[in-house]
Amino acid sequence: MSAPRGTQIAARLLRRGSKSLAPCASPRRGLGENIRLLDRQFQQRHAAVHTHTARQAQAAAVMEEEPWKDVFESSNPAMSFPCLDAQERKTAALQKKSHESGPEPSYTTGNHLVFHSREPLLLDWGGVLPSFEIAYETWGTLNNEKSNVILLHTGLSASSHAHSTAANPKPGWWEKFIGPGLPIDTSKYFVICTNVIGGCYGSTGPSSIDPSNGQRYATRFPILTMDDMVRAQARLLDHLSIQRLYASVGASMGGMQSLAFGVHFPERVGKIVSISGCARSHPYSIAMRHTQRQVLMMDPKWNRGFYYDHIPPHSGMKLAREIATVTYRSGPEWENRFGRQRADPNKPPALCPDFLIETYLDHAGEKFSLEYDPNSLLYVSKAMDLFDLGHEHQESVRKRRQQNSANFGRLGNGTHMQNDSSCSLTLPSEKYQEQTTTAAMDEIVTPVESGPPQDLVQGMSVLRDHPVLVLGVASDILFPAWQQREIAETLRATGNRTVKHVELGEDLSLFGHDTFLLDLDHVGGNVGRFLQ
Repeated sequence: MSAPRGTQIAARLLRRGSKSLAPCASPRRGLGENIRLLDRQFQQRHAAVHTHTARQAQAAAVMEEEPWKDVFESSNPAMSFPCLDAQERKTAALQKKSHESGPEPSYTTGNHLVFHSREPLLLDWGGVLPSFEIAYETWGTLNNEKSNVILLHTGLSASSHAHSTAANPKPGWWEKFIGPGLPIDTSKYFVICTNVIGGCYGSTGPSSIDPSNGQRYATRFPILTMDDMVRAQARLLDHLSIQRLYASVGASMGGMQSLAFGVHFPERVGKIVSISGCARSHPYSIAMRHTQRQVLMMDPKWNRGFYYDHIPPHSGMKLAREIATVTYRSGPEWENRFGRQRADPNKPPALCPDFLIETYLDHAGEKFSLEYDPNSLLYVSKAMDLFDLGHEHQESVRKRRQQNSANFGRLGNGTHMQNDSSCSLTLPSEKYQEQTTTAAMDEIVTPVESGPPQDLVQGMSVLRDHPVLVLGVASDILFPAWQQREIAETLRATGNRTVKHVELGEDLSLFGHDTFLLDLDHVGGNVGRFLQ
């Protein structure tokens, strides 16, 4: 019988004088003793190799099932992710709630009035609402002539609850601006504020029931425009027998709507106030809203819009709101408010919220994630992207509405027009190519510096005789101040001599886009004086 494998190797290495395998071997010991030592070491190492291989196999199996867990002791401990743990706990809680009552929130802000229109509403892009509802609230007293009405337009995610009421004492989003003796003086004016169609605070939107089939619209809801929204508001005024507004007032998206109401119904409005708005959407704000929609739609729980009665895409909504919040304030304000402070400087940095600005954004996103319907965010923000008061755009919409109205008339009221699949959106077959320009970077100017575009002048010419207040904020990065200057210069180019343009410099406000919500003195003061 041959000697054990370890003994054979040990003897051969000793004959060669090798010390690489057995540093314990010594010429002072006998050959037999050295061989026995070498044989034991070889067997130990052979067993260790098998053990290591087995542990590697075990690690591979565990990593396949739970890739975040370390099997072996690593150089550093694994990171903890409390922000992700919180989202998982929230999902689990919503999952539990869905078994009991369904997780979808009511999205209500309390008691409000509701106007129900039984007449179908034909939309700019061919969609139809067979009927619709508008949630609204009022303050003040309507005079006998019904000539003291102010229509207040909201921002993207705001409800009709601009101020507290007896039925709903909760403070509204413009609480300090509305009331007796305040900028929107309810001792003089009868104020109406609506939730836009497409919204989720009582007006018809994607979360509403489609009367045609008894199911929620979800993403069967048609594409909306700002112009569709103000046409729906006009229906409400008809219902209230109000023929003409004393003023149309709005900020942010509401500033866009306020101008749109004047352009589409110039005979039905006296004064117009547009705060931190624009006359047409521009690339930067479109890009930011696109990014918000993308992170929301990439949440698996969004389910292409059909998440009702299931777990809503709360993580996507949280991230979308965080992106939006970045655009609502200014860099200098972030600097003054948070600086580079960390939440806890005594702890090592983390990949979850760590700096104070991160914890603020995280809180803002989390607070909003179940307060607004995700599909409403998609539809209303897209309507903002499509906004354009230029003549060419208005003319193309007019022709499309004429054609769609004729088709709708042939089909009969209450009957949906069939969608033509050839008109469905498809991505281009070729990748986007960067456009070349002959202008040097230092020669690029904002549009208003080269004069208002004639297309916009022509489109807004119906407002040449209307007193208009245009208010902008220098620290606003979402709707930069040059966009309000564009509105003012365009109106002046129409021949309007009653345009009042106010721009709050950074010495007056660092609140950025949110200034219209916070600055009672400069925003409220200018609005109050203009309305007198």
